[in-house]
Amino acid sequence: MEKGQKCQLQIDDMSNEGQGIGRSEGMAIFVKDAIPGDTVLAEITKVKKNYAFAIASEILQPSPYRIDKECPYAGACGGCTYAGMSYPGQLWLKEKQVREKLIRLGGLEDPKLEPIIGTDQPYHYRNKAQMPVSTGGIITRKGGIVENLGPCAIGFYKAKSHDVVNCSECLLQAPPVVAIAQVLRDFVKSDNITAYDPKWEKGLLRHLVVKTAMGTGEVMAILVINGRGIPNSAKLVEMMDEAVCMLPTREDGIQYNLESVVVNIKKGKGPEIMGSECLTIAGKPTILEKVGQLEFEISPLAFYQVNPVQMEVLYSKVLEYAQLQGHEKILDLYCGVGTIGLFCADQMRKSANGESTGQVLGIESVKGAVLDANRNAVINGLVNAQFICGRAEEELPKVLAGHIDKDGFEVPPFQPDIIILDPPRAGCAPELLEAVAAAAPAKLIYVSCDPATLARDVKRLGELGYQFTQGTPVDMFPWTRHVECVCLLEKKSANEVK
Repeated sequence: MEKGQKCQLQIDDMSNEGQGIGRSEGMAIFVKDAIPGDTVLAEITKVKKNYAFAIASEILQPSPYRIDKECPYAGACGGCTYAGMSYPGQLWLKEKQVREKLIRLGGLEDPKLEPIIGTDQPYHYRNKAQMPVSTGGIITRKGGIVENLGPCAIGFYKAKSHDVVNCSECLLQAPPVVAIAQVLRDFVKSDNITAYDPKWEKGLLRHLVVKTAMGTGEVMAILVINGRGIPNSAKLVEMMDEAVCMLPTREDGIQYNLESVVVNIKKGKGPEIMGSECLTIAGKPTILEKVGQLEFEISPLAFYQVNPVQMEVLYSKVLEYAQLQGHEKILDLYCGVGTIGLFCADQMRKSANGESTGQVLGIESVKGAVLDANRNAVINGLVNAQFICGRAEEELPKVLAGHIDKDGFEVPPFQPDIIILDPPRAGCAPELLEAVAAAAPAKLIYVSCDPATLARDVKRLGELGYQFTQGTPVDMFPWTRHVECVCLLEKKSANEVK
């Protein structure tokens, strides 16, 4: 196989970058602008040892899942990998990829995987946007005056690039995002505010982060800056507040309101979008979200699921797998603002008719999220839930063995009946999995946002004495390649371990 060669391919999978995958002459071929189900005439553009890249020079037979892309930025913006696939096609592909990874990477012959749970709200579902701000660089004029090289672009990165696509609309984001982004563009222009230039490490604005509490309409705007403050910030706050207030009331009666404006200080290079220091310049330091019968305070740095509608679906599946009676001890690792743990605590309260003796203990490394989680327990009257700050792999052994806390009080060992794992995309550290298995709970419930690391950890947990019982993919992220999956693992009997 060589560059320029043409071949007919049947596309049967899709890469993380949105390229269709076909096979010819024993090689995997990644085809731009092809989707699963297509039959294409592919022209080879690059050949490697075991795979090749190509473009679809002709669609010979379109996939039944092929649709026209609705977003005007599809193909430029790197966000919606599945923009050219119908929603049923996306669900089919995501379930297929979860199953195949559990088999290929997890070592499971025939995993019991329930059908993927989709959503009837695949648009404007995201409650959080992280948008880079760029002006194409900055220039220092005579006299030390710093100016932007071009107009302000606020949007999302191109695929495999740090070039910003200026998105004046987005089919995934909540309405306040678009309104606040346009205000910031206008403010940058009118007040000569510079955007950060990573080449020179100069300029002020780095990112705009918008969080929207879908259940209450409360909105938080976070301005990530390379400095300590924003000139004329009162004017900017007033402009943002007016823009959010002008948004129409939703069909369910919810009206959006800007309740919090925060400056986040991020200096120097590094992959992290936000720094550790937050300054509230208007309104409250948190916003309030309602999900089901529970309320949650959300701070600027805290992790919270981006799709609240599907979050309820996901956590309902967690409760189904847990089968709580009201007396269980639950460890909630990577707990964020405490949502899963508090859902469990609330369910135990209901199961025991308000007389629950169960306990929830959560561990989270982000201090602000732990403060939120403990506050959320108080807000919801869940006195049987407590959350501590630290890295899960470091804190778990102490929790299991018992320890002396920072105030000098003796904390008895915590022996869990159930451990819930909800790690980031990288999955769990090996030492954490070993500590989890050593705790010997009857059940492990693993909530994953990356099928590959889920499969890797399922395999390791199998070696440590836990068998995969069943799992359910939940589509939290329509139009993107990402998928959530909740799995139940149960402790093997002594005979099974042998």
